[in-house]
Amino acid sequence: MNVHAATAVTAAPVHPATGGEIEALFAAQRRAAIANRTKFTLAARMAMLARLKDTMKRREADVVQALYADFRKPEPEVRLTELFPVYQEISHARRHLRSWLKPHRVHGSLGMFGLAAQVRYQPKGVCLIISPWNYPVNLSFGPLVSALAAGNSCIIKPSELTPATSALLKEIVEETFPRDLVAVCEGDAEVSQVLLELPFDHIFFTGSPTVGKIVMAAAAKHLTSVTLELGGKSPTIVDATANIEDAARKIVWGKFSNNGQTCIAPDHIYVSRSQAPALVEALRREIKRVYGQSESQQKSGPDYCRIVAPRHFERLSALTDDATSRGATILEGGARDPGQNYFSPTLLGGTTPQMAISREEIFGPVLPIIEYDDIGSVVDAINAGPKPLAIYIFSHDAAVREDIIRRTSSGGVCINNNVVQFLHPNLPFGGVNNSGIGTAHGFYGFKAFSHERAILRDRFSVLRILFPPYTPTVKKLINLTVRLLG
Repeated sequence: MNVHAATAVTAAPVHPATGGEIEALFAAQRRAAIANRTKFTLAARMAMLARLKDTMKRREADVVQALYADFRKPEPEVRLTELFPVYQEISHARRHLRSWLKPHRVHGSLGMFGLAAQVRYQPKGVCLIISPWNYPVNLSFGPLVSALAAGNSCIIKPSELTPATSALLKEIVEETFPRDLVAVCEGDAEVSQVLLELPFDHIFFTGSPTVGKIVMAAAAKHLTSVTLELGGKSPTIVDATANIEDAARKIVWGKFSNNGQTCIAPDHIYVSRSQAPALVEALRREIKRVYGQSESQQKSGPDYCRIVAPRHFERLSALTDDATSRGATILEGGARDPGQNYFSPTLLGGTTPQMAISREEIFGPVLPIIEYDDIGSVVDAINAGPKPLAIYIFSHDAAVREDIIRRTSSGGVCINNNVVQFLHPNLPFGGVNNSGIGTAHGFYGFKAFSHERAILRDRFSVLRILFPPYTPTVKKLINLTVRLLG
């Protein structure tokens, strides 16, 4: 089937889960989770991960079609940003799961002489994954891989804004796993609310900081642990030593892929005033090279997807109109078509801190470019706002790079590139405070869904000589222990 035959975003029907169905499903997974503590051996977990990959491979064409139906996502982007990260996560987990599961000894101290200690990773139990619409396959099945590697049962709540993909996720899960192991609950915020009322053992949420606060508050009622993958205004810095052509090519890819609807996309650029004209021209050339020389070519091109829904299109339009009404200038792009939720790659100059676009996460294809004279003012501006998910630094001055890293806080840092840190399987991915809590991917994802259980065995400890009754001799021994070992 030619997935590019349609010209407008289509939608599939959603079959929302009812409260009764959700409660019955949760109860079944809770019963199974207790039994699975002994059943989920290394071999069993490896087999589950292999089955997921096999089903996804078989349904690849359906994944491509569903994402095109939801917001015209190009097939190459689907393969690179939706399928590849999950396949890599599965392969990485299967390659390292034996060592992750192996109990590891913990060295003691003189005070713990005679005691043997180890840490074992055990499944937390029944977990909830609430996934977003912008990368619905990647951000549903990526966390699922970690949950299964850790030996958990799991319910996935995908976004109602990508109904075709959500329906397909449900089909894939039902073809691969029994419902008391993994299940998908479709629906809107009401379904999420029902799910959040249940005492899950861990919740993995990907979305906005605003909704993340709601998830965290709901989890607190049951003292449920959480991983919150949020977002924020990730800045990009291009200093006087940067390779402008290289920076422009990477920034255009990182910003405008998925139509800018990426939590780790560059939100805005701080560029050295001496480099600003050259950077703007390089960005313009790169946008035209990648997406088309004219507005009509960009709109009809196969490599540029759409804003996911009218309300998000309207939000982006309002942010841009507010900025231009207050003196900002459109340096490139600015074309829109509400009938298709089409918003062209747009560069914006002359923004000020008072504008809404300077305060709110943009999450779309609008890129403000802010000139600076002193890198210290950039650091101050970053530190004045909530901690971002990422900071991108394009610079060939090692001292400048290290100074920015030391003086700022963010979930991650990427030097002379952007976005690709998400794909590194051995790096923790996550934010800090407003941009997220906890980390994911690889071993860090496995840890997020695991309980690190402390095991202590007494072999020949002499601690009993310090037990009561506290005779003068015992008191002397305690005082000596505190003085020598404390």
